[in-house]
Amino acid sequence: MSLRRHIKLLLQCSCIWLGFWLLGLPSYYQQYSTVFMAVASILFSVGVSLAAIAILLRCHSETRMSRAFWLSVYYTLPFAALDAVYCGWYLGRGSEFIFEYWYLSVFYVTPWLTFMPTAALLRSHVEPGAE
Repeated sequence: MSLRRHIKLLLQCSCIWLGFWLLGLPSYYQQYSTVFMAVASILFSVGVSLAAIAILLRCHSETRMSRAFWLSVYYTLPFAALDAVYCGWYLGRGSEFIFEYWYLSVFYVTPWLTFMPTAALLRSHVEPGAE
């Protein structure tokens, strides 16, 4: 992947984090019930899974696994780092924010459990016009 694409993904995920942060105001989703956050997390996970299929189907089969890897990196590490700065440092929660903000923390893992296996399952998919 080119340096330009890496920078674009980093900017994209930073903007998405900012959007999630703004939507979570005033208490970064702590104002909602556990049940609501659990249901929202499940629905969001379904959306991520469908997005993974849509994105990875558009990739050439020889670059699909690499793209899945980089999407997993950029949609976990920057989010975790930004949440650590905001929740852990700014809000003073320390490393305990991982448990207190569990609905964020689960998404530090789920892209790895979604994108890479999806890419593996799509290995047998024939690209349109490749016959």
